[in-house]
Amino acid sequence: MTVKLTPYITLEGRVKDAIQFYEQALGAEVLSLTTYGEMPDMPDTFTDDLRSLVAHARVRVGGAELMLSDAPGGTPLGTGKRVTICITSNEVEHSRRIYEALRQDGQVNLPFKEEPFSPGFGDVTDKFGVTFQIYTELEA
Repeated sequence: MTVKLTPYITLEGRVKDAIQFYEQALGAEVLSLTTYGEMPDMPDTFTDDLRSLVAHARVRVGGAELMLSDAPGGTPLGTGKRVTICITSNEVEHSRRIYEALRQDGQVNLPFKEEPFSPGFGDVTDKFGVTFQIYTELEA
C-alpha cells in the first residue's frame, strides 16, 4: 500500500492556461487531462464552454506532481478551496478509511465514490478547516 500527498489547485475556468504557463515556467509535463465533457452523465445544462473545462488534470514538475481542476460553471471558490491537499492511495478501501477518519467532526464536500478518473474519490474538510481530496489510483 502506498500513500502520497499532492497539492491540488482549483481555478475558475483557467486550468488550461495555467498548465501552459507551468509547462513554460516550470517544465511541467501533462500526465493526464479529462474535461467535464469527457465525463459520463454530465447534465444537459452544461454548455459547450462548461464541457471544455478541466475536470481533472495531473502534471509532473521535476520529481513532484500537481493536480488541477476548474470549478464548474463559474462556481466561486470558497475559502481554503483554491489549493487543497490530495491524498493518493493505491487501494480503494484504504482511501475510504482515510476519508472516513478525516470527515469526523468535519464537513463532507463530495461523498466518497467511484468517479471516471478514480475508482474511489471524495472531498472533505477536516475539523481544522483543511480540505483534502482523497484519490485512489490503482497501479497498472
